[in-house]
Amino acid sequence: MTAPLTPAPQRLLVRGARLVPLDGEAPGAPVDLRLADGVMCEVGEALTPAGEPVLEAGGRWVIPGLWDAHLHLAAHASRRGWFDLASTDGPDAAVARVAAHLAARPGEVAGGVATGFGYRSNAWSAPASVAALDAVSGDRPVVLVAGDFHNGWLNSAAQRLLGVGPFAGALFEEEWFSVADRLGGVPGFAAGQEDVRAVLADAAARGLTGVVDFDFNALADWPRRVAAGLDLLRVRVGVYGPHLDDVIAAGLRTGDALDDRGLVTLGAHKIIADGSLGSRTAWCWEPYADGVPGMPAAAGAPNLPVARLRDQAARATAAGLEVALHAIGDRTVTVALDAVEACGARGSIEHAQLLTAADLGRFARLGVRASVQPLHLVDDRDLADVCWAGRTGRCYAFRALLDAGADLRFGSDAPVAPIDPWGAMAAAVHRSGDDRPAWHPEQAVTPAEAVRASVDGQRLRRGARADLVVLGEDPLWRGATPAETAAHLRTMPVLATVCAGRITHLGAPLLRKGGS
Repeated sequence: MTAPLTPAPQRLLVRGARLVPLDGEAPGAPVDLRLADGVMCEVGEALTPAGEPVLEAGGRWVIPGLWDAHLHLAAHASRRGWFDLASTDGPDAAVARVAAHLAARPGEVAGGVATGFGYRSNAWSAPASVAALDAVSGDRPVVLVAGDFHNGWLNSAAQRLLGVGPFAGALFEEEWFSVADRLGGVPGFAAGQEDVRAVLADAAARGLTGVVDFDFNALADWPRRVAAGLDLLRVRVGVYGPHLDDVIAAGLRTGDALDDRGLVTLGAHKIIADGSLGSRTAWCWEPYADGVPGMPAAAGAPNLPVARLRDQAARATAAGLEVALHAIGDRTVTVALDAVEACGARGSIEHAQLLTAADLGRFARLGVRASVQPLHLVDDRDLADVCWAGRTGRCYAFRALLDAGADLRFGSDAPVAPIDPWGAMAAAVHRSGDDRPAWHPEQAVTPAEAVRASVDGQRLRRGARADLVVLGEDPLWRGATPAETAAHLRTMPVLATVCAGRITHLGAPLLRKGGS
């Protein structure tokens, strides 16, 4: 049930909405939708305006508001101020780009750091070193962040600034998350309010009305942001271990409102159970194909003992919280599902990039959502073919999950991938992001399935949230090839976005101020 928004409920009449049939039903005639108090309170033909503003859809296609089921919004907003390290083919190339950036911006960093983002160290044949960074940066703090956000590279000045190190060897790997948390308020790394505002406006322009934010400080940040007018989206915030005691002591449960308008709600307890494919730390049943036989971590490794994972999941469940279990390797997915089954938890498996056939049916049986990021398959296909050779048929297994009855939810994991719900849908439908043939096309989904995975389980009916998107084209159109269908989705015109009954994006002159 959706709680009414207070103290300033929004009212809106949407006329001539052509509802996209997401569940196989026949398309119907356009209808009118009356939105009030945060919900869709009336659906019918020729509704009489009652003085509220009127959005004239004019027979255009309308879908429920889109959601990004997994992102890190502050980190994504911070990226607006970071310089680009993508496509660097080794540490020397990355260092050269750092040197060029610093030379072009003398004195840019005052009491903060120069931050670069996007290198992929998994493809490097030579190791990174702090000395190489120090040679081009001197006393200017430099922080470099991997494209998958699972490792970082700091020069000595940055290590001194943060009170870590000295660390002269390899990259910070899984300990990177605690290092990044120390950077939360440091100039040059952290996002400013205008960065967040720009990200929200861009998200609304793409049809997003809600996000699940797994930033470490999202719990504290979002009520303050909404109070400051950063209120274009609904936000479901994740809770990490250090905050769990406070949440439980406050008696908060998943779904509870955290602001007086009901835009920010408490989400799940996030547990990071393993690492990533790129860092070779995702925990798998079999060793990585390019790994070193006999090494203890040749198949990746868990981030925490299995017993502790079960205890944390059980404690959150007993307190009324869902769990969100980061599990990328197939062994971690099995262990995470075991933990859910042992304590009767509800929530999601985040990423689920590699699965065993035996685990496919457990998502539906246990009532656990599969929260996945389709754009990652575009980035990871080449690496997966190397590291998980012989196993990639069960990698990003969207079709198999749906066929097994799983509740599939799409997200971006921004800043690892852009906040682009239409790009994510296109990737899931086509299984390619370039001119190459589809990667395991047997795991592709249909446009309707992709949209269903992007609307947080909502449908446009009485009692639903007052969130919707007016589109310039039919999102269920299918071309002669999956590539044509994907191109259609990637260029989908978003004419208007409505969140909680309020227009948050208007890309066409559809609004009339008075109701008549």
